Amino acid sequence: MIHNREIRNAFYQNIGKLFYTIAMADKQVHPNEIKKLKEDVRKYWLSVDEIEDEFGTDAALQIEIVFDWLLLEEKKGQHYYQEFLDFYKEHPVFFTLDIKKIIWKTADDIASSYAGKNKSELIILAKLKQLLT
Repeated sequence: MIHNREIRNAFYQNIGKLFYTIAMADKQVHPNEIKKLKEDVRKYWLSVDEIEDEFGTDAALQIEIVFDWLLLEEKKGQHYYQEFLDFYKEHPVFFTLDIKKIIWKTADDIASSYAGKNKSELIILAKLKQLLT
C-alpha cells in the first residue's frame, strides 16, 4: 500500500509539473493562472481517489504543492514537461480516459485564464493533446 501511495503521490506531483509548464509557457505565471489551477484542483482533482500523502491530506493537493514550489523557485517550465512525459510513459495505468479528460480540462483552463491562449501555450497544449489522444 505504501508503494502504491508513493507512486500515486508521484503521479500528482508530475501533474503539478505539467500544469506549471503550461502556466510558465510565456516565461511568467499570472495570478489568474494560479487561481484557476487551485479552483480546478478542488473542482476536479480532489474527488479522483482516496489516496492521502504522508501527512494525511488528499494526495491531489500535491498538484498545488509542486506548482507552488516550482513557482517560488522560479524554475523554467520546459524541463518539467519532459519529467511529466517520462512518468506518463512509465505509468500508463494511471492515465485513464477520465484522467486524461481532467488533465486536458485543467490545462486548457489554465492557458485560457489570462488574456486567452498565447503561442507558447498553444504549442504545449498541442503536444499535450497529441499525447492524450
